[in-house]
Amino acid sequence: MASFLEELDNCIRARFTLICVVSLEEESILEQLRTLCSQTNRKLYRWDHADYFQVLWGEGSAPNAKDPLSALTAVEHLENNAIVVLCDFHQCWHGQPRVVRKLRNLALNLKFSQKTVIITAPSWKLPDELRDEIVVMDFPAPGLAEMELILSSLTSAPGVKVNLTPAGKEKLLQAALGLSCSQARRVFSRAIVSKGGFDERDIDSVNESKKQIIRDFGPLEFFSPAETISDVGGLDVLKEWLRTREKAFGKEARDYGLPEPKGIGLIGIPGTGKSLTAKMIAGLWRLPLVRLDLGALFGSLVGQSEENTRRALALAEIISPCILWIDEIEKGLSVSGGDGGTSMRVFAGILSWMQEKTRPVFVVATANNISLIPPELMRKGRVDEIFFLDLPNYRERQEIFEVHLRKRRRPVQNYDLEVLAKASQGFVGAEIEQAVIDAMYFAFSDRQEPGRDFTTDDILAAVDKQVPISRSHRETIDQLRKWLAEGRAQSASLPE
Repeated sequence: MASFLEELDNCIRARFTLICVVSLEEESILEQLRTLCSQTNRKLYRWDHADYFQVLWGEGSAPNAKDPLSALTAVEHLENNAIVVLCDFHQCWHGQPRVVRKLRNLALNLKFSQKTVIITAPSWKLPDELRDEIVVMDFPAPGLAEMELILSSLTSAPGVKVNLTPAGKEKLLQAALGLSCSQARRVFSRAIVSKGGFDERDIDSVNESKKQIIRDFGPLEFFSPAETISDVGGLDVLKEWLRTREKAFGKEARDYGLPEPKGIGLIGIPGTGKSLTAKMIAGLWRLPLVRLDLGALFGSLVGQSEENTRRALALAEIISPCILWIDEIEKGLSVSGGDGGTSMRVFAGILSWMQEKTRPVFVVATANNISLIPPELMRKGRVDEIFFLDLPNYRERQEIFEVHLRKRRRPVQNYDLEVLAKASQGFVGAEIEQAVIDAMYFAFSDRQEPGRDFTTDDILAAVDKQVPISRSHRETIDQLRKWLAEGRAQSASLPE
């Protein structure tokens, strides 16, 4: 916030007469302006549609102006060394050429005074006539220091219990990043009302509150993953890589000099758990998971696809730290040029963002068809590592059967996992899960003994009826595995 105030003060002293501050945090903006005016001995006025003029700082009387034109005229007659905040004034210039003209006149006339008009608005869209007159500034989202102040102000109340370790407190504050000050206060206050204090369970509540930010934007879908690392069978190399980076988003890692992880590419055979892994990462790191639907980015209007892309990536940064899951990225980024170059521009926008992003957004890009992936997408610097998810080996197939039996509340010791693993050679995780489900259907509908529990033999019968993808698409799978054998990616699994 200090850098924002410094930049704003520089703009005011440089006689920038019209400034638009983009944010929904009107209360925080006014509080920061009070601080600035108290430090620089300026007067601070506010005008809005409901309460008209008010004096927020300094001595003086509020002008009597009840419409936009009268308010702008009143600004001209105020004493010098004043800041006037016009709240939601963007609503006044749509279809109002006189208001737009008056603002342009005001921008010129105030250059010879020490008065500045600040317009608060939720977006930066300006009338064409005002684009050269208004300086647009983004109000920064609250950082860790501001979040800690909010949390401290609430926990200082009598009777509030704080059951957080220093690491847990940092995780809670990190999770709150991306929320506005008022949103953070509401989430923290709700925890106090419901439980009388704070603990690490509130991290999930904070992440859930971020769902509201992207609710109405189609290309982004918010997930609240319940998957843990034990819900994924095998993939030990990938799991260990993730564990070593679990604390990489915290202050301790920054003090150590480590950069925040950028992302990973998950490439491999369909059904081997790429989507499940994205959900598992979010559960392991206690971060919100957002899925980007590339197909939904493309619109029929000129420039709409590019604007949707910019907005999607901006929203991901707003709720960061988070996981941005781009599923089957090769299908959405066709760069053949048959659509007038729209795909190329969308692709270039995503590439540039992945390279230059400064917010902690960890990208998980999954793909099945390697030949359609542009090489520049998966190079180091845009992602940290590329993992190949191969056909599960014998030990991994045992683990996958165990996962799905536990998931359906069955005692694992009642089943012969070794026999099942041998019988399912060449099966991917999704096919193993389906074999368990098919066995349950068969046992449940057994005519002679309806509703009996399913057995190892039932699962073996279901396995025997399936044609695994490694057999039905042998040539494609062999080509994929050859890509791994050539050393183009790291295997997500330990050797057999």
